[in-house]
Amino acid sequence: MKKLRVLVLTHESLVPPEKLDGYSPQQINEFKTEYDVMTFLRNAGHEVRALGLYDNLADLRAGIADWKPDVAFNLLQEFQGIITYDQHIVAYLELMRQPYTGCNPRGMMLSRDKILSKQILAYHRIPTPRFAICRRGQPIRVPAKLRYPLFVKSSTEDASLGIAQASIVEDKARLKERIEFIHESTKTDALVEEYIEGRELYVSVCGNERLTTFPVWEMDFGTLLDVNVGIATRKVKWDLKYQRKHGIRTGKAAGLADADHERLGRMSKRIYRALHMSGYARMDLRMKPDGSVYVLEANCNPNLSHGEDFADSAESAGETYEALLHRIIRLGLGYGAEWRLT
Repeated sequence: MKKLRVLVLTHESLVPPEKLDGYSPQQINEFKTEYDVMTFLRNAGHEVRALGLYDNLADLRAGIADWKPDVAFNLLQEFQGIITYDQHIVAYLELMRQPYTGCNPRGMMLSRDKILSKQILAYHRIPTPRFAICRRGQPIRVPAKLRYPLFVKSSTEDASLGIAQASIVEDKARLKERIEFIHESTKTDALVEEYIEGRELYVSVCGNERLTTFPVWEMDFGTLLDVNVGIATRKVKWDLKYQRKHGIRTGKAAGLADADHERLGRMSKRIYRALHMSGYARMDLRMKPDGSVYVLEANCNPNLSHGEDFADSAESAGETYEALLHRIIRLGLGYGAEWRLT
């Protein structure tokens, strides 16, 4: 790939340092994606700058107008502290005719809204757990057809915010308590869905029109299953000490037949297209003991850290981390945004 000017967009608190000396592993984990992306792109010869944003669009406009990057590498997960606003930043990039990496605004909006995405998937007859929505400020009513245990989470937040072992409830009293907790702690509506017992699988997808899937990955909950339910809580995903204590890790899914890999790949591509996604994404799935598969979530712009499941899955298919970043940049440069079609 020719040498490019790459403007890395990230939250203002996650602009990485030049070196990691003096930082603890947990501190490094906070900005590891940003550090890895910038370091590998610089080592590949690209000119790379970070732009930390919180609520000032003027900084973004100036950064693009003054430096004129070839591509904006989008690592933002929120704007003004609101997760659903990140789609507007991508829309703003399109209005400025600035090529960018990752998902387009429509795909971000559809996949971020867990309720809307589940409704779309149901329309396309893609299996997803039966669910109900409990709106903030309205009486709590959960359809009697939903069967316990139930899983309660935010309708829009990601990174497992608000998810803990208490998210799995077995009766009406605990259900009401957890819904109220989600309303208060995340300031969002609560999604209540039937809990699917089984293997937690991840399928990484890359592409715009022509799609590629990488090998199926799996969350190994280690010894956590001896004392708790196997769900990807915030501690499971982000607490390094907790991961070491229980031997929690992700790795290539073992024991799947070739037909299972093909089925999961096809299903993931259907989800990707149904939600109008582009760039790259990760599908979170559950496989029950009988082999049936349910979609939990479609994650646009998932974690790109070197050594995390998306990058590791690509590497297991023979694609180095540097090559993966270049693939993502090429997809961004080649995406057919509306301004390119006029």
